[in-house]
Amino acid sequence: MSASLIKTAIFLVIVPGTVTVVIPYLLMGRHAEVCQPLGPVGFLPIALGAALALRSSWDFATVGRGTPAPVDPPKVLVARGYYRYVRNPMYVGVVLILLGESILFGSVTLLEYALVVWLLFHLFVLLYEEPTLRRKFGPSYVEYCKEVGRWIPRL
Repeated sequence: MSASLIKTAIFLVIVPGTVTVVIPYLLMGRHAEVCQPLGPVGFLPIALGAALALRSSWDFATVGRGTPAPVDPPKVLVARGYYRYVRNPMYVGVVLILLGESILFGSVTLLEYALVVWLLFHLFVLLYEEPTLRRKFGPSYVEYCKEVGRWIPRL
């Protein structure tokens, strides 16, 4: 197994794991119960979000030869897998997981938390990631941005 895959796995456990498991647990408490009858519908965005985050992380490690961590980013621009459809599938995946949890537990608190997390992701992307990627990858990143939506796939 490559070092990038190992570092990516560690990152996924620590960062998205904290954002999608630890903090919601702290917000909800250990007495959270599945909301009935619609709660189980929350498993759909949770599963979709997990698939997005895991596959996108895999592409970062295998194609990009780096990790999702800003201190060890991919060495090449990753524009395959879910990155063909949206520029930030890992962030979209995390937000989908949080939205699914808010449905699962019928929690307005988790819905508000999901919106705050998305806002923080959005600001991070606008203020740090996109300028950094423009400098690093130049015209190829600019062209990629023209063709692929930041958060929502283009038709």
